[in-house]
Amino acid sequence: MSYQIKILLISFITTLVFAVIILPILKRLKVGQIEREEGPESHLKKQGTPTMGGIIIILGVIAVSILSFMQYKTNEPTVAKNLIPLLLISIGFGLIGFVDDFKKLVLKNTKGLKPSYKMIGLLLISVLYVVYLVKFLNIGTQTYIPFFKVYINLPIWLYIPFSIFVILGTTNAINLTDGVDGLAASVTTIIITCLTVIGIIYNVKELVIFGSIVCGACLAFLMFNLNPAKVFMGDTGSLFLGGVVVSMALYLKMPLLLIIIALIPVLETLSVMIQVTYFKKTGKRIFKMAPLHHHFELSGWNENKVVCVFSIATLLLCILGLNVI
Repeated sequence: MSYQIKILLISFITTLVFAVIILPILKRLKVGQIEREEGPESHLKKQGTPTMGGIIIILGVIAVSILSFMQYKTNEPTVAKNLIPLLLISIGFGLIGFVDDFKKLVLKNTKGLKPSYKMIGLLLISVLYVVYLVKFLNIGTQTYIPFFKVYINLPIWLYIPFSIFVILGTTNAINLTDGVDGLAASVTTIIITCLTVIGIIYNVKELVIFGSIVCGACLAFLMFNLNPAKVFMGDTGSLFLGGVVVSMALYLKMPLLLIIIALIPVLETLSVMIQVTYFKKTGKRIFKMAPLHHHFELSGWNENKVVCVFSIATLLLCILGLNVI
């Protein structure tokens, strides 16, 4: 059995154990989902479902990442060393989501973390990761152009703001995708699997290890998150997974590939931007509700259909992505 399969299975089992332990704790703490009144009426019945479940994913990933680090630090120290920043950056994004969830659900501050503070936190972590890639990992400013199958060297003054924009855009896009039972976890797991396969193709072992760990944790979380969900990931989980996706893509020098393989989160973001802009100008709506998954819900799709169609679309887009690298 290849090492990535072993790691994935260990991560799956470890995260299942964390889920069994943490879910009752979340219930006791009464950190229940707060549904918006302007959201789909069918979602009101989810009020009170435990959230902040992203903690389960994060703890599973941390535990198995430490285990992997200990295993590789002697024989392959470079692999072990490069695994740590991928983990820390993702945790950083998850921590911002945790603070937001904690204020909303535990401190009962319905506004959560101030948007300006949230953006400052995300921006700070983004800058730290880009500086690490350029100054410490020395990967340069090469960026892969899909379809043309060439790398171009961006000027440093362009690469840094471009990379920060990609990080902020990706984390927020996956955050917006989290609105239907199992949707964000399903779509993100497929995207991370695609990036892990690319890591295998290019023999980037630390990326393969990290991707396998996260995929295993997400699959375990889905056991409790599929409709009807027993727990939601909250901003804790969605921002963490957004950090995972974008940190892997930048590590591979393939941020532009996200336009293809992460098209569903991109469309979710565009639907919100289009809806808000059009409504401000005309007072009318293009979509029945934004983000996009709510539009399909109000068009008669049940949640399982939304998740299936969006996941299948992501799988096909990932297959396309693998053929343009």
